[in-house]
Amino acid sequence: MNEPTDDREFSADEMLAAEYALGVLDGEERAAAATRVAHERGFARIVADWEQRLSPWAAEITETAPPPDMWDRIAAALPAAPASNSGLWQSLAFWRGLTFATGALAAVCLGALVYLGTTQPTPQQGPMVAAIDGGGQRHFVASFDQARGSIAVMPASYAADATRVPELWVIPADGKPRPIGLLRADRMVTILMPHDLMPMMTQKAVLAVSLEPQGGSPTGLPTGPVIGTGKFASL
Repeated sequence: MNEPTDDREFSADEMLAAEYALGVLDGEERAAAATRVAHERGFARIVADWEQRLSPWAAEITETAPPPDMWDRIAAALPAAPASNSGLWQSLAFWRGLTFATGALAAVCLGALVYLGTTQPTPQQGPMVAAIDGGGQRHFVASFDQARGSIAVMPASYAADATRVPELWVIPADGKPRPIGLLRADRMVTILMPHDLMPMMTQKAVLAVSLEPQGGSPTGLPTGPVIGTGKFASL
């Protein structure tokens, strides 16, 4: 069993600055952060550092135009408007869907950014990220750095179980799960990958999280329910 190491290098201000620079704060939280940027030099400097880290990634993103019929397809999928002043921008279903999609993307990006915050600004090889979903919820977000041989996993909507612990597995092409390590519900953990598992960490592999007894599975295979799975994608 590979024990995770807690990532304690980031203070609350650094986490808040990362979220502000990434643009995932809204409402009162974003207004409060903006006020701190304007009045606190130290906090403003941390935000500027995160923006500098983000800028090389933004420059590498290729602009992709949506299909010409995309808006027509979205409008056709929405329920008929009951009144003349009801449309796409007043559709509760549309905004809920948009909020969920934006939040999911932000969670994946932030998980990778927080993990890579202490590495060089332009790494030679980008990380791979995976959203571990199940039961209609995003339980964890994982970021794998092949150069460092480690994986960072941040909880999303996972709720702690008093009697069981979440355990991370990789399932390669042969279909046999291999244990990676135990996860936490309250903070991100970083796990050094065993050398024999490194070749399995590809976009064809599946990550899975199961609920196991305290200390992890006693058999080397999942013994409890699998609450979520996900596959890697390159950033």
